[in-house]
Amino acid sequence: MDCFNSFYQTYQHKLKLALIGQSIFGQEVYNKLRKEGHKVVGVFTVPDKNGQADPLALAAEKDGTPVFKFPRWRAKGKPIQEVVAAYKSVGAELNVLPFCTQFIPMDVIDCPKHGSIIYHPSILPRHRGASAINWTLIQGDKKAGFTIFWADDGLDTGPILLQRECDVGQNDTVDDLYNRFLFPEGVKAMVEAVHLIADGKAPRIPQPEEGATYEGIQKKENAEISWDQPATALHNWIRGHDKVPGAWATIDGQAVTFYGSSLLDASVPAGQELAIKGASRPGLVTKNGLVIFGNDGKMVLVRSLQFEDGKMIPASKYFSADETTTLELTEEEKKMAEDIRAIWKGILSNVAVIEDSTDFFKSGASSMHVVRMLEEIKQKYSGLQLQNEDVYMATKFADFIQMAVRKFRGEDKEEELVIDYVSKNVNNMTVNMPYQCFINGQFINADDGKTYDTINPADGSIIASVSSASLADVDKAVAAAKEAFENGEWGRMNMENLRPRETIGQILNVPRHMKCDLHYRLGTLNLDIWVSLNDLRLRLADLMEEHQEELATIESIDSGAVYTLALKTHVGMSVQTFRYFAGWCDKIQGATIPINQARPNHNLTFTKKEPIGVCAIVIPWNYPLMMLAWKSAACLAAGNTLVLKPAQVTPLTSLKFAELSVKAGFPKGVINILPGSGGLVGQHLSEHPDVRKVGFTGSTPTGKQIMKSAATNLKKVSLELGGKSPLIIFNDCELDRAVKMGMGAVYFNKGENCIAAGRLFVEESIHDEFVRKVVEEIKKMKIGDPLDRSTDHGPQNHKAHLEKLLQYCETGVKEGATLVYGGKQVCRPGFFMEPTVFTDVEDHMYIAQEESFGPVMVISKFKNGDVDGVLRRANTTEYGLASGVFTKDISKALYISEKLEAGTVFINTYNKTDVAAPFGGFKQSGFGKDLGEEALHEYLRTKAITVEY
Repeated sequence: MDCFNSFYQTYQHKLKLALIGQSIFGQEVYNKLRKEGHKVVGVFTVPDKNGQADPLALAAEKDGTPVFKFPRWRAKGKPIQEVVAAYKSVGAELNVLPFCTQFIPMDVIDCPKHGSIIYHPSILPRHRGASAINWTLIQGDKKAGFTIFWADDGLDTGPILLQRECDVGQNDTVDDLYNRFLFPEGVKAMVEAVHLIADGKAPRIPQPEEGATYEGIQKKENAEISWDQPATALHNWIRGHDKVPGAWATIDGQAVTFYGSSLLDASVPAGQELAIKGASRPGLVTKNGLVIFGNDGKMVLVRSLQFEDGKMIPASKYFSADETTTLELTEEEKKMAEDIRAIWKGILSNVAVIEDSTDFFKSGASSMHVVRMLEEIKQKYSGLQLQNEDVYMATKFADFIQMAVRKFRGEDKEEELVIDYVSKNVNNMTVNMPYQCFINGQFINADDGKTYDTINPADGSIIASVSSASLADVDKAVAAAKEAFENGEWGRMNMENLRPRETIGQILNVPRHMKCDLHYRLGTLNLDIWVSLNDLRLRLADLMEEHQEELATIESIDSGAVYTLALKTHVGMSVQTFRYFAGWCDKIQGATIPINQARPNHNLTFTKKEPIGVCAIVIPWNYPLMMLAWKSAACLAAGNTLVLKPAQVTPLTSLKFAELSVKAGFPKGVINILPGSGGLVGQHLSEHPDVRKVGFTGSTPTGKQIMKSAATNLKKVSLELGGKSPLIIFNDCELDRAVKMGMGAVYFNKGENCIAAGRLFVEESIHDEFVRKVVEEIKKMKIGDPLDRSTDHGPQNHKAHLEKLLQYCETGVKEGATLVYGGKQVCRPGFFMEPTVFTDVEDHMYIAQEESFGPVMVISKFKNGDVDGVLRRANTTEYGLASGVFTKDISKALYISEKLEAGTVFINTYNKTDVAAPFGGFKQSGFGKDLGEEALHEYLRTKAITVEY
């Protein structure tokens, strides 16, 4: 969007425009063109329908722009001269046709100085005709898009001015494509096209005839489903007609329309058979919807059905659709019903009286009125959360009120969470692992149906095929998180749980002479409005602890972590983190600030801390659950909602966490988990305009890319990136302790540790003894099955990483470092590597400068007593995540800690992180903090408020 705005600034000339068309799309184009300084001299649109003006007409009339509402432009094939004369009277220099259903005579098309441009929702010359979007999906195109072209006397055949295209998701519907791309990008492109014409830069590219197609208008009568087709063709036919005109089949003697289809790649589910006319095999009504079968035996899942009378139901309720009993309304609910009746009347102004039998759509309402109606209801009853689908499911007023009251009472609560597990008997237990995307409180397949295999690094076997989220899934997850933050139960819980000591209003309403202690009293007021949800987070921590053995087992088989370490650290610290931040929920406070105003001072300034909104969290593969906890716990404690992308190779504990969050009671949309590609999902999250914060842990190059992407809407960013942490060991240290801690600093978690000591500096006089003791201890380490309680060292996380580590060691040897021990793959199944030791490492070598992120100890010696010299060498790195020093001289240790350029300094210890201590780096190791109070501020914004009293 920023690029688009800067692009606008290069244009100088403005035009007099006639807008010919209709709909909200036409309205948006009209508004944007006027905002950019062009003069709209006339709007030509359709007559009012059922007493309601078209949105384009409404906008123009409000601005005082001349509006003409002609039912037609031609009669018996010839232009109506009065209409043409009225058009010519406005003196337009260019006709803009954003969406027009009327035939416009060539006398009008060619009249202006610059002619006419038209928006068409396909990549011309493919799919000429009025049902272009439908046919894009019906024919299974992989790309969709739109064309803005110069009108001529053919049907969508004029020269091309500009085109844009987008990918088509496997389950995209007409509405999906239109709302996600064709509408918003089309509006921007129409404005860009006008600018190009105004400045004389607009091209006229003749349409090629090669690849040209023309398809007829899709209407209800020709949208019947033909059953002798593969499942993919059935799916494309259904989604290509969703929502208009609607693909249908005959069931129980009536035409039933199918909506919300997706390909189902699974075993045939349990369900009740449903005979469908023309289908060779009955459908199955299942808990998730209606399953239908192609002639290839593959399946399509249909989520919603609509009957001839307009009633729409979840397909899963086909056999129980008439079982709902009519509710008796309370006085409060009766008032709500009358308020909603008044809203319907305001929209359906052509209907004299809104009866119980009044049908919203049959009375003239359209999809744009759905949005208006729900927004008006939301303004009056913020606790009543309705979705567009609810209107389609209950189109008659009485049915709508019954549905709304059930939601208002909470009787529509989601059924028990449906999870398709991958189950494995391992580690003397059965572990149940979700494998689908978790969006808006539900586990669902990726929108395009894609999956990938996650591998057990201990033996290379496949654990599960996991859904690989698409761009459409990112958009759905962000939309769910945004809705939960702005309008959902999450925000209402925050407000309803506030129990402040005093309200601001109470304080500010006391008499002025009593305000001597005003600042003090406001200083004690807890100003955050999302307060006491700590019980919810504590419940989640309790559930994680209750499932700790299952979580540790999943973590072990998915990441290669030794089970005992996974239990204590990966899971144990995750539980501690959620408990710690649960305690912060009611302690987030603003401040009161004395300000210097003219006497007498009757001004008060105070600050309040607010949640940011939707946060994207992207985590690495070395501590999958713990990295989730470090970022998510602070994010949620601050009152935000989140979309989290786990590392592609380690998604399983994140998805198990999603399951536990539902059991803990987190409202839908607050937590969303998207397994899949970082380049696709992570990139889209970083760019997404509705994401207000990105928290990332990973490599420095990826962190830099995230910063660039986040600049699209200047979202807040915190980054925990690569490290090359120095560990300095002096000759006055306790040597055995230094050996033990130094080995932990390198080999902890197989070296896959962001703060691992990437380089050890050992004082010359103890260097050889230190190395000898390290090698002796390495030889005692047991390398093997991470689930074996006696194992010290498990497999590297994935094959590509093992190969990178082996290459790293080869580079060290080639550059002249001494390979004292290891450096090879262990001869056994899986991705095991020997703990490795290099000595004689000089400062210019690759292994001295770059992180291995593996079990590789890189040792350099320094001269006895050369404190400042070793400090210079330790700081000669672009990284600054952690560091350490071993010495009995506390003065020396504190001097070293002051001079080391790192976010954390360990003295006579290492890896001692704690949930209360801030964690984060300097320089190219990133910025921002995880853990501790400082982490909360990464997910909060500060608002200053000044009051005169």
